[in-house]
Amino acid sequence: MISGSRVFWLIVCLVCLPASMQAAEGERPNIIFIMADDLGYGDLGCYGQKLMKTPHIDQFAAQGTRFTQAYAGGSVCTASRAVLLTGLHNGHTPARDNIPHYATYLQESDVTIAEVLQKSGYRCGGVGKWSLGDAGTVGRATNQGFDMWFGYLNQDHAHYYFTEYLDDNEGRLELKGNTKNRQQYSHDLLTERALQFIRDSAAQPFFLYAAYTLPHFSAKAEDPHGLAVPDTEPYSDRDWDIKSKKYAAMIHRLDRDVGRIMSLVNELQLRERTLIIFTSDNGGHRGVPAQLHTNGPLRGFKRDLTEGGIRVPFIANWPGTIPAGKVSDEVIAFQDMLPTFAELAGAQVSANLDGISVLPALRGEPRKVKHEYLYWDYGHCRARYDQAVRWNNWKGIRHGQQGEIALYNLDQDLSESRDVADKHPQVVQRIAEIMNTAAVPNPRYPIGTKYKGKALWHP
Repeated sequence: MISGSRVFWLIVCLVCLPASMQAAEGERPNIIFIMADDLGYGDLGCYGQKLMKTPHIDQFAAQGTRFTQAYAGGSVCTASRAVLLTGLHNGHTPARDNIPHYATYLQESDVTIAEVLQKSGYRCGGVGKWSLGDAGTVGRATNQGFDMWFGYLNQDHAHYYFTEYLDDNEGRLELKGNTKNRQQYSHDLLTERALQFIRDSAAQPFFLYAAYTLPHFSAKAEDPHGLAVPDTEPYSDRDWDIKSKKYAAMIHRLDRDVGRIMSLVNELQLRERTLIIFTSDNGGHRGVPAQLHTNGPLRGFKRDLTEGGIRVPFIANWPGTIPAGKVSDEVIAFQDMLPTFAELAGAQVSANLDGISVLPALRGEPRKVKHEYLYWDYGHCRARYDQAVRWNNWKGIRHGQQGEIALYNLDQDLSESRDVADKHPQVVQRIAEIMNTAAVPNPRYPIGTKYKGKALWHP
């Protein structure tokens, strides 16, 4: 006679069998997810940039598929990272704003990409900005499925490129005196650790989350222009203002190190079994000099819910699986990464995710299942709460809980310059219904909590 517990586990095994068989039929790929910080839609040559050169990323795009309608999880870093890692959209994910002081970190009950992949036999490592749990909290990266984490746990700490220390797994790499002598540029250290992780993990399936901090503005205390970089090469001789030179030099450094990662993967003969994705956590910063056109044709910047705040460059490369030289207009979003990577790993995930596997889109195939809508909000801890919805080719934005919804047809008006709400009242009504139901109350923002003297907003 079979016990009840054995019956339970037998059922679990049978349910999981199809995915496991799928993973066994083809070798599970390594996954490298490279995410820049505040990189604008127009900062790369392959997305139309004319002044700044990005030869390595452009080559990476030419050898893979470049997506033109990819969306970040949010318009600021914490929200976007939370969406990426949990597969839940901005109205459901546990951390929804850049306020780290009110239990918005990940908790033990939250399930991340790394936890899903780790249970499927992947070695998981991360470098860069975490932003979802400080040292001493359950939300820190090594408590959320990562075997290795090196960089910044706290988002405010990540504003310093010449920092006095970097978080290193459960401890720290001390860099005393670095603020003054400026000998160690954090991005360079992050890249070295990322390369070492790839070397150390080459014999097994691995997941590398390279959450780079470039080209995010630095703290004013570190650099008067808000752009800390060791030098302005290769733009030192350009007839540009110093701010443009510094920003372009940061893009150059980012591009160079994407090339180094690609070269190592090739050197280790891992290329044919490694999915590499390059993207940004949200739109470009409004402080970038106008001549650089950081967001290209898109309106708005980081913190905005217009396309300039949430539409991001997104390039996928995997020889033999992802078409080379293709440009895709498939609509994909950060919440789709968890179910996509889980499918590749043959792992089971919760049915309550907002994300949908985009593996067919990566392969250049038609998608049978698509999002009914995409949702974002911003301002849970601020004076004004804004919401945005993409429904088919319509985009609705509402400023303030009682504000009017502005409506744009993205097919005809990519720059969101013509509000057509008065011409399409039924579309506005449908978008309002989504806005009123997509965000669920977040118990991690306690009732009555205040930030900068103002009560937090609660849906």
